Amino acid sequence: MKSIRIKCPAKINLTLEVVNKREDGFHNIKSIMQLVSLYDYLNIECEPSETVQITLSGNSTEIPYNEKNLVYKAAKLFLDTTGINSEINIHIEKNIPIAAGLAGGSTDAAGTIFGLNEVFNKPLNEQEMHEICAQLGSDLNVCLEGGCVLATSRGECIQKLETISMPVTLIKPKKLGISAKEAYTNYSLKEFKPKLNKTESMLEALKGSGDIKEFLYNDLEYAVFDNYPELQFIKSRLPEAIMSGSGSTYFILENLEENIFPDEYEVIRGLEFISEGISIANCNNFVIY
Repeated sequence: MKSIRIKCPAKINLTLEVVNKREDGFHNIKSIMQLVSLYDYLNIECEPSETVQITLSGNSTEIPYNEKNLVYKAAKLFLDTTGINSEINIHIEKNIPIAAGLAGGSTDAAGTIFGLNEVFNKPLNEQEMHEICAQLGSDLNVCLEGGCVLATSRGECIQKLETISMPVTLIKPKKLGISAKEAYTNYSLKEFKPKLNKTESMLEALKGSGDIKEFLYNDLEYAVFDNYPELQFIKSRLPEAIMSGSGSTYFILENLEENIFPDEYEVIRGLEFISEGISIANCNNFVIY
């Protein structure tokens, strides 16, 4: 048996601008994404087998542990691509909130591809792992690459940027999740669509070590904000807060020490920008029997 423990970081969108709708139903975007020090963990165990068997488990009651889970789809695609047969057990330790705009599902799927590639002695090179990630979703490539990334097309085309050091606090309504489908549909229905070019402005600020806070922006916040009093409440308490992804998580680039939110809101403090992406959590956890 082979086993490995994988560390899967969350991401936030420093900018997210919708360019246009594609013929395939997705949207082209321009987004600067940054990985932060909030992690899910995957415990992956693999047994030699003549057939493929994938079993999922985890500590969350909010996600499925079957073929609907993106982790399952990632494991199956990895095995189909490499032609490997194995009995695989993956335990998902969730710390990243669900349906929160933080790429929790995407980072776990990217972590699955990375982890299985390590277990089976790297049958795929980095480019081939990125190609698999692009087939599965829009944020996987960013999570695999890590650090600060410019994402374009539907999010799978990436360019690595220099990571700066910033603190982060996350604020999320505990009972509110917003799907990407809902957010993009709402955006499509808006008659007025801002074209502020915040992404280009932030790229210039990053190159010149300028203050990026004035360029934080998210078109999808504009798309869903009026529909949810919970989001409006966050903004009333923290006007500088920006929504990440399709929401419902907001973030500020500072340590929020005072307690200004009721129990209906989860506040995650003490986070920071990180320069890495998916990684092995502890090399000592990689064991071959």
